[in-house]
Amino acid sequence: SKFLQAISIPYVGEGAAREISYRFSNLENLKKASLEDIESIPDIGPITAKSTYDFFRDENNMKMLENLIRAGVIIEEEKRSKKMENKVFVVTGTLSKLKREEAEEKIAQLGGRPSSSVSKNTNYLVAGENPGSKIKKAKSLGVKIISEEEFLELIER
Repeated sequence: SKFLQAISIPYVGEGAAREISYRFSNLENLKKASLEDIESIPDIGPITAKSTYDFFRDENNMKMLENLIRAGVIIEEEKRSKKMENKVFVVTGTLSKLKREEAEEKIAQLGGRPSSSVSKNTNYLVAGENPGSKIKKAKSLGVKIISEEEFLELIER
């Protein structure tokens, strides 16, 4: 995912890069992916999907990737646990032990999906100090609300 971010595919930020890398696991699989394959990734919209698809169809981009690999750049495959597979987490408020990005990275590494907004598909809201309006929405939707400590216990199990 870090490599996908580094090569500056338009509209591909940290979250999109993470989801794309988990779906395709390596560069060769991504190069072969159809537009529909990319569009089918959760949280990847049509603009990001088209931009990614087009990037890997551009001759200059392919030459740049070949040059990077020839120069010794090693692209590691994403390893993803299935511990939290199909679980959607929203992190809100200020956490005391982790930065929000670290919590989201742990969620993703364990197979979960970090999200920035609460919806009926959200499984857990991790609530830190001053959680704001997301906690109200989570309560109205019946989303399980857990503290940072409960979250840390959950990921350690």
